Amino acid sequence: MNIALFGYGKMGQMIEQLALDRNHIIVSKINKDTTEIHFSNIDVAIDFSTPEAAYENISRCIENNIPVISGTTGWLKDYDKILALCKKKKGSFIYASNFSLGVNIFFELNTYLAGVMKNLSKYQVSIEEIHHTQKLDAPSGTAISLAEGIIAKTKYNGWKLEQSSENEITITSAREGAVPGTHKVAYESDVDSIEIKHTAHNREGFALGAIVAAEWLFGKTGVYTMKDVLGL
Repeated sequence: MNIALFGYGKMGQMIEQLALDRNHIIVSKINKDTTEIHFSNIDVAIDFSTPEAAYENISRCIENNIPVISGTTGWLKDYDKILALCKKKKGSFIYASNFSLGVNIFFELNTYLAGVMKNLSKYQVSIEEIHHTQKLDAPSGTAISLAEGIIAKTKYNGWKLEQSSENEITITSAREGAVPGTHKVAYESDVDSIEIKHTAHNREGFALGAIVAAEWLFGKTGVYTMKDVLGL
């Protein structure tokens, strides 16, 4: 496939290397200084840009009939607009707060565990996430997705960063060194603790998942998630 990269930071560079290893071609590397984009030679776009740029990047791809994968977080106030545009233009789109195949399995474990714990009122749930110091948003999109998975299955009606009420999930965020991403969901009671945890050892899992998603989306129409890509 001919792939355009929207955002050419560390993640974009990792995606480029893995895509080339899988015999794809990188035809564009687009950043804030790019003035012209040739959509005619793009088969699929992968967006790992910034919260400020993501909406425009995604909408331009859909307007030009380019399937687009986005892993940028922090722009979701405009998500419904993208869904409407995709429907209007019969476009192709996948957003994921985290494209790691392991993290998406972790999402499924989180949802299952929340269902098991929903009637056990003695346990209070919390989420902890740790990322590198260059990460712009907090909490991470992955942590928010974990919270939403728990809310859908339990009495909790929301989440808050650092401090919450009884019916809200507390999310704590830390920014340390070059940590690729660690997420922990913990259920605490007076007598014991139950935890599930995902630790990324490097960025390669995120990049590979985005490429796998792009390969899966190519030739399809509609809005999908990583659950569709992985058949979960």
